[in-house]
Amino acid sequence: MPKEKVAFDIEAIKRRLPHRYPFLLVDRILESTISKAVGMKNVTINEPFFQGHFPGESIMPGALVAEAMAQTSAFIGGPEPTDAVDTSPRRVFLSGINVKFKRPVIPGDTLRIEVEMLKSLGALVRCKGVCTVNGEIVAQGELTLAEVPE
Repeated sequence: MPKEKVAFDIEAIKRRLPHRYPFLLVDRILESTISKAVGMKNVTINEPFFQGHFPGESIMPGALVAEAMAQTSAFIGGPEPTDAVDTSPRRVFLSGINVKFKRPVIPGDTLRIEVEMLKSLGALVRCKGVCTVNGEIVAQGELTLAEVPE
């Protein structure tokens, strides 16, 4: 029987992830199951990284797009949440990355982040991630994440 999809608002995300401004890079989790998560990031000109990347041509750094994928992946695998209130803290660290960037992410974009578990190796999880803006792929690749006990 398939597990029910779960969504998380920003307050639930903050209870689940240790990240805080300016490094919390997911605004909403639209879907969370045992093997897949879908997140969303509204990219605004008020992001602090736009001051220096690049002046006169604001582009979201690719490393932060990949970090948004990693943060979204903290909502897959592990204990299956039963509802949006279950926000057990998780310490998930990015331990490997192979991501290709297809086009820049700019202010005004809404980044849709889809991650799917490919393989679970104990505390290590290998995921496939795809980021899109208006249905167009902006980044995709594979991530390896390590869950570290509290």
